[in-house]
Amino acid sequence: MRIHKRLLSFTLAAILAFALTACQSQGSSAASGNNGGSQSGGNASGEAAPVTIKLWGAQEDQVMLQEMANGYMETAPNVKVELGVTSEADAATRFMEDPSAAADVFSFASDQIRVLVKAGGLYQVTRNKDAIIAANMPSAIEASTLDGNLYAYPMTADNGYFLYYDKSVLTDEDIQSLDGILAKCSATNKKFFMDVSNGFYIASFFLGAGLTLTVDENENQVCDWNNDTGVAVGESIKTLTADPSFLTGDDNVLKGNIGTTIAAGVSGIWNSTDIQEILGENFGAAKLPTFTVNGQQKQMGGFAGFKLVGVNSSTKAPLEAMGLAEYLTSEASQIKRYQDRQQGPANINAAASADVQANLPLKALGEQYAFASSQKDVLGSYWGPADAFGTALEAKDYSRGMKDSLDELVRQVTQPQ
Repeated sequence: MRIHKRLLSFTLAAILAFALTACQSQGSSAASGNNGGSQSGGNASGEAAPVTIKLWGAQEDQVMLQEMANGYMETAPNVKVELGVTSEADAATRFMEDPSAAADVFSFASDQIRVLVKAGGLYQVTRNKDAIIAANMPSAIEASTLDGNLYAYPMTADNGYFLYYDKSVLTDEDIQSLDGILAKCSATNKKFFMDVSNGFYIASFFLGAGLTLTVDENENQVCDWNNDTGVAVGESIKTLTADPSFLTGDDNVLKGNIGTTIAAGVSGIWNSTDIQEILGENFGAAKLPTFTVNGQQKQMGGFAGFKLVGVNSSTKAPLEAMGLAEYLTSEASQIKRYQDRQQGPANINAAASADVQANLPLKALGEQYAFASSQKDVLGSYWGPADAFGTALEAKDYSRGMKDSLDELVRQVTQPQ
């Protein structure tokens, strides 16, 4: 999922910063042990005052979210949860339209966290912070953290990619390396599929070789893909795209040809149901293979994307909102998400459960996440140049040398936003 960095007006930033400062002051009392009631206090009888919390979630999750909200309200009788529809992809955009009217609790894609934090829109996680960190995958916690502060609760870990393959063509040994896959494809007149013209996928080679794509203290993109190692990686990609067994295209090309022309392809969990139906008993899924750089095998990397739950810094009931956010992302809730919606857990215990481990695509994705980099460190300046670089290689356009091509890519990627 991509999101372009937005420039906010000074006025909006100042208002949101003020709201964040006020809410963080409240959050400090939560961290020091004041875990009861809302900031509005109780009534004369000592009962907690009624609190209404607005919750945003995707349209397709509404039934499941209502069941979860009902469960939370049973544990917090003074709280009423009201649901609204906003997808994770649109959460930051809608929040920016009117932060004061935004939900108290909402889910969002992990590559939006920088935008939301810069705007002062997220309440820092202060209640049960250590337990939340311990319960979830380190990569999911990293995606929820900026400048050492935890700003969100990991909800899912399933926005990445891995290898689909036809077990009637490729063996477990073949799929360990890209060289092995291409050799078998050549011997059987089959194809290896990968959308190299998409920056989402082409990054797997550079990141796998240990190169950098991150953000500096000034919120500028940092990229070193034009060094000697990067040039060698570029030559490896060039060799792949020139191989007669290489095939590119979109998801429809993969789904339309795997099991016939295509023996293996790189894609994500969103295609798992269709590909399993096509391949049947020959369905295979695994982490990405290694590839050759300067005569050495390097494990392909990639991006790790997560769905997170955040608390609005302007909420009038931060303790109850944090309680709801924690409930929605608990081990039990993440298992329910998998059971109801086939969403991959970020919770360590949920991901290790028998049901999830029996799901071959999620198991493969989990293995690949060990080699993936957080997509929160990718700014909008990256995508266009990366797409263009891969497109030129797919078109076998060698009019510019590899070093010059990568110099231009890095120049465009790192220009200030």
